[in-house]
Amino acid sequence: MNKSPVKILVVDDRQDNLLSIETILEREQYTIVKADSGRAALKALLQDTDFSLIMMDVQMPDINGFETAALIYQREKLKHIPIIFITAHSHEEEAIYKGYHVGAVDFIYKPINPQLLRIKVGLFVELYHKTHSLLEQEKSLLLANAQLQREIEEKEASELKVRELNRQLHRSNVHLKKVNEELDRFAYVASHDLQEPLRKIRIFTDMIRSKATEDAELDKYTSKISEAARRMQQLVDDLLRFSRHSAQGWDFVEADLNEIVKEAVSELEINIQQTQASIQVDPLPCIPVIPTMMRQVFNNLLSNAIKFRKKQVPPVVHIYARRLTAGDVNVPIYQIFVSDNGIGIDNRYLEDIFAVFKRLHSYHEIEGTGIGLSICKKIMEHHNGSITATSEVDNGTTFIIGIPEKQQLRELQSF
Repeated sequence: MNKSPVKILVVDDRQDNLLSIETILEREQYTIVKADSGRAALKALLQDTDFSLIMMDVQMPDINGFETAALIYQREKLKHIPIIFITAHSHEEEAIYKGYHVGAVDFIYKPINPQLLRIKVGLFVELYHKTHSLLEQEKSLLLANAQLQREIEEKEASELKVRELNRQLHRSNVHLKKVNEELDRFAYVASHDLQEPLRKIRIFTDMIRSKATEDAELDKYTSKISEAARRMQQLVDDLLRFSRHSAQGWDFVEADLNEIVKEAVSELEINIQQTQASIQVDPLPCIPVIPTMMRQVFNNLLSNAIKFRKKQVPPVVHIYARRLTAGDVNVPIYQIFVSDNGIGIDNRYLEDIFAVFKRLHSYHEIEGTGIGLSICKKIMEHHNGSITATSEVDNGTTFIIGIPEKQQLRELQSF
């Protein structure tokens, strides 16, 4: 640490004494400020208070050294400056007492001993440097403490804000959960309540058709009614399936995906035969899943591959798996690929296909309710996984299912 420059105020009414002291201290490279009276000393201290030491003669006309010292120490800013009195009254007790009473820290007696003067001044200069260093440290500590206090206050304010945001998020999540549960309940109830009216529409339509066999126009209209009722029934069934996946609690079990795919293929056996579809399945892993849900996923994806086939081209579906390790992802997962050679999907719509009721083709072109892929997405969310797609028009589509290798299982069973 660089030492502060040293300034010493020397006060004496005789110029020869001022010059003598300045000469003795010359080699120490102190800055000597000279004053030839008590008043001159007070004036100098009004202009500058940063003195390391004051050396002052006691016997001066007008205002003596003791009186000048008393006036100096009346100012708070000057109380830190030590005063050495210079006196010719060697060891006179009354003078010494009076000097210490007004604030003197030491005495130097005339005639001045140069070596003793340099030693005493050096001690007080060293004390000044240490005091100045402590003051600088105290100032730095005060600044650091103030900065720390600000940081603590800012941190506390941030923590309060985070807690408030967390409370808001919790309230929003609770509200959202309640709204979703109400929506799911509404969808289930509404779909369930539609079952009976639809059943009656189909029954009475069939009854009318059976009694109006000779009326071609009536048969045409009743056929349209019956077909519309069938599509509505399919939509209701899909809505019920969608709401069931939202509302029910399920347990994960260690299941063989090969068996699950085999069951899904079996359910679509008639469609596969009618379209001459080829289903190629590479070895798949055994992982914790909800079997009935996963069978629904494969059923929907295989059904789509068959449904969205090219004209006059038998569908070819390839199902295979890849394990991603910790080097690729945070938690090991399996990717299950379901790839087909169908008509493909425009890349602009790949994000939309998992939305409820989203259809890229009219019902008259290709049958469907637009719920199948949204069911797949919801099922994968239940599995803490994902489902995405890559596609190119006229070059088929590949659905990519991501499932964690391990789940937080409530009860691990065998399947």
